[in-house]
Amino acid sequence: MDRVALTEEYLAELAGGNLKTSELLGGLPQNKILNSDKPNGMGQWLSRPLFLGRDEHTRLAGDLNNLLNALSSLPDRLFGGDFAAFASAGGLNEVQVAAVMRNRGARMTRQTRADLICDEAGFKLLELNIGSAVGGMDNVDVCRELLAHPVLAEFAERHGLTFMDSLREQVNNILVESGFAPGDRPVVALTEWPSVFEDEIPYMTQLCERWGELGLDASPCHLGQLEVRDGRVWLGEKPVDIIVRTFLIRDLLTPGAEELTAPVFDAANRGEVKIFTPLDTTAYASKGALAMLSDENNRGLFSAEELASLDRILPWTRMVRPGLVTLENGERVDLVSYAVEHQADLVLKPTSLSGGKGVVLGWSDDLTPEQWREQVDLALESPYVIQRRIRSVLESVPVDEDGTLGRFRPVWGVVTGVNGFTGASVRAIPEAAGDVVVNVVNGAHVGGVLHQTAESGA
Repeated sequence: MDRVALTEEYLAELAGGNLKTSELLGGLPQNKILNSDKPNGMGQWLSRPLFLGRDEHTRLAGDLNNLLNALSSLPDRLFGGDFAAFASAGGLNEVQVAAVMRNRGARMTRQTRADLICDEAGFKLLELNIGSAVGGMDNVDVCRELLAHPVLAEFAERHGLTFMDSLREQVNNILVESGFAPGDRPVVALTEWPSVFEDEIPYMTQLCERWGELGLDASPCHLGQLEVRDGRVWLGEKPVDIIVRTFLIRDLLTPGAEELTAPVFDAANRGEVKIFTPLDTTAYASKGALAMLSDENNRGLFSAEELASLDRILPWTRMVRPGLVTLENGERVDLVSYAVEHQADLVLKPTSLSGGKGVVLGWSDDLTPEQWREQVDLALESPYVIQRRIRSVLESVPVDEDGTLGRFRPVWGVVTGVNGFTGASVRAIPEAAGDVVVNVVNGAHVGGVLHQTAESGA
């Protein structure tokens, strides 16, 4: 079965069961870790999971693996191993490139969250979030809470639907990529930037408690609380084995950043501490890197298997620069002229911001052609990409106590790690909100994803 057939059957069962939507949510509204980072202590939740059929799950996992392999090879394939050139071409400025070169890992981390939209043809990638600051690892709790309801539990068992424990996989990522083994119980500093630490304490505390159950001696802190002395990095009286970095490269542009980061980065370079997902992840996560993968001029660098995955999953994406580009049909066009003439079909995105910051949707009702042209011109002066619009397939979800169905526009967040596909969650906004950026500000609800296993049958 595929996600459409699974959804239709499940919704039919709900319609015949006289079930209250609040009952389907189970303990989601009370779950501590899921609600600890919400502004009012209470999230908005989808009352049912989204589904992935066996073949869909297998294909998506394979496509993301091929995408990550291709992405990790770009510095060598395109720039002869010159990582600074790769980072600069992806849109990082001189200060950011210098920071990346000061704090690099031996290889690209595999901990990512791919944000995807499913259209009529399949899944398309909006952006790739890479590193230890990616959200969605606690989706395991969403699935567990929803599966507490017997109707979903029985449906899932009948169809071989399951989920992965993404928090457990996250701990495994930290151990493997930092050179530790299960049972070592390393001391971990979950490290945020000082200016935002107070706001993040509730969630970071909950997360460290969960990590403690899974094999890490973890504590939340900010970068200013770490001390380098006696050949180690210390948090209070504890020598730190691993710094899990949740501060971002944009934080390094603030006053005093050099004094905060230099001692820790130097200690990592001396081997006195491991940094999980160093700053080089910023270069790989740049949307400029996705433009390199999408560019027809680079197709000869990739294998047939890689190209098949890239063609399926990557929408047309180009750096915003003057000159000619090739469209999907092979036609050569002037990028600026094409962008101006096809406003409703395109979106502008800054290469290295996340959470919808700086995104300009060409199809927005309140954006005039003159304003769109102005935004295109501004994008020429800073690192931006232009990307083909993806029209999402809507999902039906019970929204009130009578079981009335509401239509939602979802973004799927698929998590990967050293073991490949490690789970998925979803953010979705009501159809009435329009085709806008899917985030909390615009009314996003959060939900889980259940997928069929390879052994579950058709």
